[in-house]
Amino acid sequence: MKVSDILLLKGNSLYVAQADDALADAVTLMAEKDVGSLVVLEHGDVVGMLTFREVIQAIAKNGGSLGTVRVRSVMDDAPLTCTSETELDEVRRMILDHHARYMPVMDSRQLTGVVSLYDVAKAVVDSQNFENKLLKAYIRDWPESESSTPSEN
Repeated sequence: MKVSDILLLKGNSLYVAQADDALADAVTLMAEKDVGSLVVLEHGDVVGMLTFREVIQAIAKNGGSLGTVRVRSVMDDAPLTCTSETELDEVRRMILDHHARYMPVMDSRQLTGVVSLYDVAKAVVDSQNFENKLLKAYIRDWPESESSTPSEN
């Protein structure tokens, strides 16, 4: 399974912030859209990733307030990325190795989506459920062995 398979099932909704946006506005968008991350753009290019992790750190650093903080000052400016052709096993390894929860999908410098730890986990569980159904159907339709037929004497 590839990232493109996840995006096909997930859909292509993308939520973005500009690097110079107020962090408070970005947080409001995250809350309104019920998402845990925003891809950060500047002049149309991906320059970072804003997740709830960076938001919480900014709130803690600023005594519980977002104040006039800009997205640029708290975003992850080197987010882990993948392509739509990246295999799911590779994405799982990358997520685990780097403790990432969200990963922009880039194809030829073009943002095509975001996959999350949830998306990856759901794809794995769905795949396993499908395989289990196939195996159960196969076992249920298992032909009787020759030893179970009456022998001729």
